[in-house]
Amino acid sequence: MAGPPARPLDQRIRDTLDRLEHDIDAWFATADPAGSSCLVPLSFLWDGHTLLISTAGTNPTARFLEATGTIRIALGHTRDVVLINAELRETIPTAEIPDEVGDAFTAKTGFDPREQRGGYPYFRLAPRQVQAWREVNELIGRDLMTDGRWLTGDATPGREAPDTRRAAVT
Repeated sequence: MAGPPARPLDQRIRDTLDRLEHDIDAWFATADPAGSSCLVPLSFLWDGHTLLISTAGTNPTARFLEATGTIRIALGHTRDVVLINAELRETIPTAEIPDEVGDAFTAKTGFDPREQRGGYPYFRLAPRQVQAWREVNELIGRDLMTDGRWLTGDATPGREAPDTRRAAVT
């Protein structure tokens, strides 16, 4: 029995943007320059272009992210996965996060880093590559974004992400 047909690229992009908008948590993987890795679940806020996370500044995720500037993010389960390779765009000390951004993060995640002791900086992450697939029939064409640009329906780089949500929180 065959499964559902593969989704066209534009549908996969819309589905991925919906996941970024509505999912609360994802797996975040970092590694230090020597290759020692760390994988943790974290909450995030998507603003339409970047993901915002917060974690203790002393833990491996924060240290490794600061050291290398790269992170890998996984949303979903093995039969509906989104993988994102991202780079650190900026680190924002807790005291410097704009109230509206901190409030939006808290409203979505149920976690307010501003109330934590010991320093929970925010990290703004810019996707560079995005892949998504559900079944083996979607492995071909799983790339949705390369070099920070969403692909078009004819699989050529070129356009910004379709805006399927309200204005971005910045």
